[in-house]
Amino acid sequence: MVDGVAAFKKARLSAVGYMTVSAFGFAVMGMCVKLGDSYGFPIMQMMAARAFIAFLLSYWDVRRKKLSPWGNNRLMLFLRGVLGLAGLIAVYTSLTLMPLAEATLIQYLHPIFTAFLAWMCLGELIRKNTILCIIFSILGLLCIVQPESAGGKEIPIYALCIGLIGAAISAAAYTLVRYLSISEHPAVIVLYFPMVCLPVTFFVGWDSFIIPDLSGWLILLGIGVATQVGQVGMTKGVALEVASRATAFSYTQIVFAAALGVVVLGEAPSVATIMGALLIILGAIINTLEEQPKSV
Repeated sequence: MVDGVAAFKKARLSAVGYMTVSAFGFAVMGMCVKLGDSYGFPIMQMMAARAFIAFLLSYWDVRRKKLSPWGNNRLMLFLRGVLGLAGLIAVYTSLTLMPLAEATLIQYLHPIFTAFLAWMCLGELIRKNTILCIIFSILGLLCIVQPESAGGKEIPIYALCIGLIGAAISAAAYTLVRYLSISEHPAVIVLYFPMVCLPVTFFVGWDSFIIPDLSGWLILLGIGVATQVGQVGMTKGVALEVASRATAFSYTQIVFAAALGVVVLGEAPSVATIMGALLIILGAIINTLEEQPKSV
């Protein structure tokens, strides 16, 4: 039993590490998307660049590990790709409509949806700490949508709705990753996203693509590499921990995004955003304090 507790703690520590790396990768991705929007890239071109780089890296990883790229549960893997595509459209759109810190905070309301979906679809119990996390997340959201009272700029309601849709779709994707991790290798799960996203974004948006200069190419490369780091870390982290808790470990992205927003983009967060971030992060910390198995 003691060995079992040690293995449990080791798996959780690994999950924390993977999700933190994932958070940094996604924060850098968000920064690059903001830079790409300022450069003039359409959303579909940024998504296509991300999917192209992801496909090359993912396919190489699958072949290196001598895995079948098609996996076992192809229907659910394809659905994972579709959810990733839909979620990415919402996330990238929200990033172009809101400051980086605020857009990231909205995305990180997904544990509210993840906990519910994991309970409905995977039978994972919603513990009292997760309920507290949801309460604090909602309070944080209320702070974010009232920035004028604390010196911030008003966030358009349609931008907020797009961000919430992205969070809900991300929650569905996280839950499906947790389900697929039982039968599929993480590398195969990651591969299915660009397999779906690349052809769709190219054929839908190719006529609006622009030819970039060196700085533009670096932005597109940054979007692809940073998102791949985030995706791989998220997939491995979720596979090691129950879905409702694993996603909470990635809340460090809020800190990374706020820092990058200030240093790189010159976006100083308002007092309301800081208050909302503290409430959401507090909820995430509480969510990680679940009961450990006892040794005998």
